[in-house]
Amino acid sequence: MTPPDQSAPIAQASVSHRDMANAIRALAMDAVQKANSGHPGMPMGAADVATVLFSRFLKIDPKKPDWPDRDRFVLSAGHGSMLLYALNYLLGYEDMTIEQIKNFRQLGSITAGHPEYGHAGGIETTTGPLGQGIATAVGMALAERLAAARFGGIVDHYTYVLASDGDLMEGISHEAISLAGHLRLSKLIVLYDDNGITIDGSLDLSESGDALKRFEAAGWNAVRIDGHNPDEIAGAIEKARHATKPTLIACRTVIGYGSPNKHGKSSSHGSPLGADEIKLSRQTLGWEAEPFVIPAPVLAAWREVGARGGKARSDWEASFAKVDQARRAEFERQLRGDLPAGFGKAVSDYKKQLVAEKPNWATRKSSEEVLNVVNPLLPESIGGSADLTGSNNTRSKDQKAVTATNFSGSFIHYGIREHGMAAAMNGIALHKGFIPYSGTFLVFTDYCRPAIRLSALMEQRVIYVMTHDSIGLGEDGPTHQPVEHLASLRAMPNLNVFRPADAVETLECWQIALEAKKTPSVLALSRQNLPAVRITDTDENLCAKGGYELSPASSAAKVTLIATGSEVEIALAAQKLLEAEGIGARVVSMPCVELFEAQSREYKAKTLGEGTVKVVIEAALRFGWDRYIGADGAFIGMTGFGASAPAKDLYKHFNITPEAAVAAAKSCLGA
Repeated sequence: MTPPDQSAPIAQASVSHRDMANAIRALAMDAVQKANSGHPGMPMGAADVATVLFSRFLKIDPKKPDWPDRDRFVLSAGHGSMLLYALNYLLGYEDMTIEQIKNFRQLGSITAGHPEYGHAGGIETTTGPLGQGIATAVGMALAERLAAARFGGIVDHYTYVLASDGDLMEGISHEAISLAGHLRLSKLIVLYDDNGITIDGSLDLSESGDALKRFEAAGWNAVRIDGHNPDEIAGAIEKARHATKPTLIACRTVIGYGSPNKHGKSSSHGSPLGADEIKLSRQTLGWEAEPFVIPAPVLAAWREVGARGGKARSDWEASFAKVDQARRAEFERQLRGDLPAGFGKAVSDYKKQLVAEKPNWATRKSSEEVLNVVNPLLPESIGGSADLTGSNNTRSKDQKAVTATNFSGSFIHYGIREHGMAAAMNGIALHKGFIPYSGTFLVFTDYCRPAIRLSALMEQRVIYVMTHDSIGLGEDGPTHQPVEHLASLRAMPNLNVFRPADAVETLECWQIALEAKKTPSVLALSRQNLPAVRITDTDENLCAKGGYELSPASSAAKVTLIATGSEVEIALAAQKLLEAEGIGARVVSMPCVELFEAQSREYKAKTLGEGTVKVVIEAALRFGWDRYIGADGAFIGMTGFGASAPAKDLYKHFNITPEAAVAAAKSCLGA
């Protein structure tokens, strides 16, 4: 569908572009001053750019903020949040009232210090950490191309970004623009607020590079314009909309525009202007209205812009209604994030097969085999890897690669861009219609962590396949052997960290991750082969409880061995040794601590084995396990970094063995 014309003139002929831009400036000044906190300079400087974009080009409907074919606008310079809040109020978003503007940065308001996804309509993503917004937008633009390839005629929109010097200095932006240029995401347009100021002062204190040349080298179009000239702004955007590459428009602006004493200075960046300076700024701008008051003609002009979006949306809905019913239903299912009918049965059938065959696979291999089963059922599944496809096993056998000339595939070669990959997956998920997953080594979650944190904060179903999950990866040595990463990730709210022990547990963990609409998941998977430990079929997904009794004691239990992943095998061997000595022992597999913590107190107590000595076995650091170990238990695992050697030698060297678990249990029992 061709996007409706958004560039028609505004009927309020008496209202100029300057009036409309000054409305943004006034609200930003007033809100930051009332809060005594915030960043007025960026909204004041970028108001002209935003006014042109929103009034002439952006295809949105404030009455229906989640309209599927709307354009996406990402304020990557999230510190300038009052720009977005002012726009949303002026355009008529129902939840963005003038009272919310007055309560900027206050407890309980939807106008947080940085835009928070889910707090208000018109906020497409959380943009606090600089660089995340532009990288997330790359994922949104990629998702638009993927959706258009699948639903041609239904999906056709642009992704716009307003970015700052800080966004472009952050390392993640280099990864993101490189990927976008490689894939030629031509419907991605970045408006760079090129004001030459950072918090410390002039940009040249820390930067002497040429941003435009960097983008051009990455395969972008790049142009510099006067960011206070509406015609130049509009001309550049119009040209970018017809380009065959993504476009950077460097808009030369003056931070704090209109402030006679603070314009062009870092003093307008992150502090209120002050009452006296605001008074002078009003005089300079010719703005006579009282604080938080928008003159009726100016507000009417902005509301007319918002209403125009309603016409665009209704036209799209009318066209969508004519689409074949089955195609419409599939489009809507994928947008809702519902899994297709038959998914549960396919999982159940495959679990029966795995129980019968008892494969001796590394869990990374188990994961690959699960993907071979579920990906054909999930056209919305978008996989990938950070240049480790053969190691992460994230590409199922029928997946085709996404390329700059063909977006019908479902596997993305992200290259060695872990952080950019993670942020792009957030953008794909936020766009809706897809379930993104991708892989690297668990140790490199350090490179992905800020984006993983945003997945959790924004409640997005993003699945991180993290292989080589312990010292069991062997010879690559301590730089590649994660020891603190499981504990670190488990500390993050709203993130499920799975460490399955065999193929059946891997299948169950994948099922949970795919069904969890509001929780991202990390699948920590082994490099080394592991024996089958789930040898009895059950309709229940036992991993959904986080931890469960895998092997009961043959007599009165005195010891409970708790293990995850590859160490469940060690726990089972230790159980046999203990029982051979007449010491009743049971094994609990705990593939997901977060889900176990969500169970009832009674279930947890029963599973942990009241009155038994607890011995936890995990080839990682102890941190976080003491809540289960207690004062009388023991931990078998790592106390420092790993070493370079074959996996079996490492387990012996670091004393992570059945014999060590037995000795620890007996010591705790006083035996």
